[in-house]
Amino acid sequence: MPAKVFSAATLGLDCEIIEVEVDLLGGLSKFTVVGLGDTAVQESRERVRSAIKNSDLTFHTQRITVNLAPADLPKVGPSYDLPIAVGILASSQQLLVPEVEESIIIGELALDGATRPVAGILPIVIEAKKKGFKKFFVPAINAREASIIDGIEIFPVESLAQFVMHCSRENPIKPLPLLDVSEFIQTEVYGIDFAHIRGQEHAKRAITVAAAGSHNVLFSGPPGSGKTMLARAFRTILPKMSLAEILEVTKIYSIAGLLPIKEPLVASRPFRVVHHTASAVSIVGGGNKIGPGEISLAHKGVLFLDEIAEFPTQVLEVLRQPLEDGVITISRAAGTVRYPAGFTLVAAMNPCPCGFATDPEHVCKCSPREIARYQKKLSGPLLDRIDLHVEVPRLKFEKIEENSTAVENSAEIYKQVQLARDIQAARFKKMRITSNSEMSSEQTKNFCAVDVKTKDLLRQAVSRFQLSVRAYYRILKLARTIADLAGEEKIATMHVAEALQYRPKVGEI
Repeated sequence: MPAKVFSAATLGLDCEIIEVEVDLLGGLSKFTVVGLGDTAVQESRERVRSAIKNSDLTFHTQRITVNLAPADLPKVGPSYDLPIAVGILASSQQLLVPEVEESIIIGELALDGATRPVAGILPIVIEAKKKGFKKFFVPAINAREASIIDGIEIFPVESLAQFVMHCSRENPIKPLPLLDVSEFIQTEVYGIDFAHIRGQEHAKRAITVAAAGSHNVLFSGPPGSGKTMLARAFRTILPKMSLAEILEVTKIYSIAGLLPIKEPLVASRPFRVVHHTASAVSIVGGGNKIGPGEISLAHKGVLFLDEIAEFPTQVLEVLRQPLEDGVITISRAAGTVRYPAGFTLVAAMNPCPCGFATDPEHVCKCSPREIARYQKKLSGPLLDRIDLHVEVPRLKFEKIEENSTAVENSAEIYKQVQLARDIQAARFKKMRITSNSEMSSEQTKNFCAVDVKTKDLLRQAVSRFQLSVRAYYRILKLARTIADLAGEEKIATMHVAEALQYRPKVGEI
């Protein structure tokens, strides 16, 4: 008799409920899986066959037809092994799944019937819950990842045999208790602290502002001036994530299959370092399964591009749209998928190929044409999306050897950043944004009002620096963050003046 169980497929961060229909027919033995499955789905026939036999269950030698509906939706990956095996056992009347209409079954099977982890459990659980499903049978390794969602039952399945005993009530599987998210939020210890960085007060101030409002920043300076160290210290002052941000980031890492087994949550802001040899696909996402790329893995965190001028121009240009919109739309032959990409870009570069164009103590060996060609790798539209352009000069010996106890450490700067973010959280509590950099033009007008004197300063800056409309609004957002750091409710002239200092001069990076 035909049997039906329910599974799920991920489409970006969304999920589609998959009906796994199984029918046993007379005739010669044949095992067919239809429904637009990829190679991994077709290979499930052999895994399911061996798993059923090695679980001391009967694999009937009749003609078996498995339909994965909807039939026009591509199915990828081995996550349909367990529901297919359950469907075959139910169709051959060896198994009766209780409350099947409200249960999702998902998991890969080993040849001995044991379950193996699959990607995308968390987004499946979140979306399937909205569609009325209450029970989820998932591989035991994935179970803790799913048990952070309340109002449902998560059953950790270790093997096909265990699932059969659960359904027959011989040995019921106990659902996992709801996990407390707070136990995974811990203060991380990093090797780099702002107290270790000598001098560069202007750059430290800029990176504090960037962290407080999630603004993009570009460091430019000669080799050895501390650009990379500043960028890596950036992660030590990033504000804590809210529960909504934790779930959103964890969903992305779940889809990508990058969640550590012992840590079912991404509770600290991501810090992704990308080498200049990376391809455009690895950065924006794609592939056969259209998975998330580095810009999505850096969502709500930082994407660090060291030596950004060494990246191919076509790779850098793909950053323009996600830097503006906070999402990336990936269109391939297999379909179109949207992933969030609300990251903070931190980049570092030398001013020229040899690196010494701005260093007074070294002679630059580059010609004006070489310098211009090198700097033009970063197009005007891309530079326009970077809020803070910071020159990082080489330190003199006296500054390197200076032993000052007045240097702020990361913990002190973090408190300033967190206080500014708390102000922004209160400001945007009824909106879908969390930081000043995410404000739309209309929101910027509402929250970044300035007086007549400050407006005159902005008018002069737009004319003198030939600022675009985008740059104008970014200056206002940056000034709003500077005011938040100062604890000021209104944006003053000095806040806008500081924001203007971070804009590049005309014709310069």
